[in-house]
Amino acid sequence: MEAFEKKVRDSFGRQLFMSTIGAEVTTVDRGRVEIRFPFSPTLTQQNGFVHAGAVTSILDSACGYAALSIASEDSEVLSVEFKVNLLAPGVGESFVARAVVKRAGKRLAVCTADAFAVRAGEEKLIATMLATMMKMDSKAAGVDSRG
Repeated sequence: MEAFEKKVRDSFGRQLFMSTIGAEVTTVDRGRVEIRFPFSPTLTQQNGFVHAGAVTSILDSACGYAALSIASEDSEVLSVEFKVNLLAPGVGESFVARAVVKRAGKRLAVCTADAFAVRAGEEKLIATMLATMMKMDSKAAGVDSRG
């Protein structure tokens, strides 16, 4: 396992909210991350659709970890801005977000991500995100990036 992948997976393992919704990192490449979670009735809104907050959370985390995968070893990232377009109701057996870094500068990385509902092996696009991630020194963030 490459150092950037280990860093992403270790950080994800410390993110308790992702475990709360049952999410897991399924793919880590440089500048690309995929996160999935299974359907659960506890994550639905009043109409029985998976809540937009759960979908937005995996989009945001996927963007953040895509940015982290290309950041220096002594860096962390934080979301500073994002926009989500909800395109269809969250109906499926599981949900997946795929993020990619579009452009990374010295301090900021711009990422995009798409979320899909998976049902009977078929994926349906349900949301898309444009996000800006800020790189920061691990010590300034109060985090030991080595776990």
